[in-house]
Amino acid sequence: MRVYLSADMEGVTGLVDAEDVQPPGRDYERARVMMTEDVNAAVRGAYAAGATAVLVNDAHGPMRNLLPDLLDPRAVLIKGRPKPMGMIEGLDDSYDAALCIGYHARAGILGVLSHSFMGHEIEDIWLDDQVTGEIGLFEATATSYGVPLVLLTGDDTACAEATAWNGDIHTVPVKFAKDRFAAQLVPVAEARAAIEAGATGALRSLPSVAAGPSPRTLAVRWQSASVASHLTAIPGVTRRDDRTVTVTDDMLQLYRLFNLFLRVATAVTSNPPYC
Repeated sequence: MRVYLSADMEGVTGLVDAEDVQPPGRDYERARVMMTEDVNAAVRGAYAAGATAVLVNDAHGPMRNLLPDLLDPRAVLIKGRPKPMGMIEGLDDSYDAALCIGYHARAGILGVLSHSFMGHEIEDIWLDDQVTGEIGLFEATATSYGVPLVLLTGDDTACAEATAWNGDIHTVPVKFAKDRFAAQLVPVAEARAAIEAGATGALRSLPSVAAGPSPRTLAVRWQSASVASHLTAIPGVTRRDDRTVTVTDDMLQLYRLFNLFLRVATAVTSNPPYC
């Protein structure tokens, strides 16, 4: 059983603030350890369920947050950016299941550090007119490979978003949102044990994956009309209004195009990407 793991940071045990998840925040270095240990808990759970290989993709911000010397040595790590497929780099149809560790709710939801990919640049994302964020786009793309997303960890709002998108996704809440930068925390040892057990349980009963519709339509509303204007230079991209662009294609190409959108938006706004 080959397992793919995408690791974000905002939904990691104990983290609630930009100082935790953005370098050079005063608690960022400690948060890297916390992130690595949440991933390690999932890796242990995967191997307990019978995994023969685990690939971990560092999917947050600079994408070099995980500490290789502290990572479970059975896991292989993808680190750094840019990556053509961003948060799902390395995923393909050779994997039997996918895990999302440390994920967060989409923009507009009152969850811990909630946003969609670029913190203050993206207002909304729709896939076939269904509002979504990082979780929905990940699940839809994994499904297009025939790989089920079986586990997600994060705060309670991220977990609720995942199960609303696909009720077969197992979730482990490691904190409960009080506001965007405040949460009631699950004790660290308890959270790690729950992640490990959640990974084992999710991987012992893999769901079947139904082929999604194709083609699909992606729409993104930006804060800046300038970003939308620049994106229309990409073949197939049109403007729905001054700040919203749409494109129709198969899901894998849509995700690849969306990562190109992020790079164009970064260049236009001169802000670093925030995943």
